[in-house]
Amino acid sequence: MLDATAGSPWFQVQRVTETLARIDEPNVHELLRANIWHLRGRDHDLVVDAGLGVASLREHLPGLFENSPVLVLTHRHLDHVGSAHEFSDRRMHAATEVDGRTPASLRGPELASLLGLAWLDAPPLLIDRAPSELFEVDSYAILPAPATDVLADGDVIDLGDRQLRVVHLPGHTPGCICLFEEQSGALFSGDVIYDGVLLDELPESDTAAYLDSMLRLRSMPVKIVYPGHGDPFDGDRLRELVDAHLRLRSGDGS
Repeated sequence: MLDATAGSPWFQVQRVTETLARIDEPNVHELLRANIWHLRGRDHDLVVDAGLGVASLREHLPGLFENSPVLVLTHRHLDHVGSAHEFSDRRMHAATEVDGRTPASLRGPELASLLGLAWLDAPPLLIDRAPSELFEVDSYAILPAPATDVLADGDVIDLGDRQLRVVHLPGHTPGCICLFEEQSGALFSGDVIYDGVLLDELPESDTAAYLDSMLRLRSMPVKIVYPGHGDPFDGDRLRELVDAHLRLRSGDGS
């Protein structure tokens, strides 16, 4: 039985810059421990992705909702859309549907089956404690959160004092997008790129499209990457990761 009282608060908040914070869920297995990015703007705040949805963002982090936040979903996987229903302004690509049918489970073997992952040593549970005494593992599901605005390549998210451009980079999923701030060179990359094993062979993935996305990404003047999983890294590391994946897919693993 999961303990609902031990440990720290469910969400961990780390200040990255004066205007940017990283939020994650330390009691979640690393596969699903995704980053939520909170960027403060003059007229609106930007929230990139919405976590697993095991615990309420609005209840635990009410400050996230104070400045008319714009939620942008980078793609449709459960660890990025879980609390999307809590936001009134939800923006995503047309292929990112959060319609109540998102494959979701907190049981490792079941989730592996739902996602088509060859995860032979999947743990029985993907969280190590419950967020509350009333929480039931098998009641977990992604609630519907339809787009209030559909995003396409080249669209701009305007926060008043800063603007971020939508970059559609399919492959991991059909609807994967990144957000790029030209002025700072900052890229919010979702699962298009992070410093780890990149997944482009899921049932909904498109390896050829992913390679095209990698080539486009490599050509962008990125200075810093804020990924969907793991720590930020610079543009040089981004290009190293892209090159390594291109070599892998070309059959040259050297």
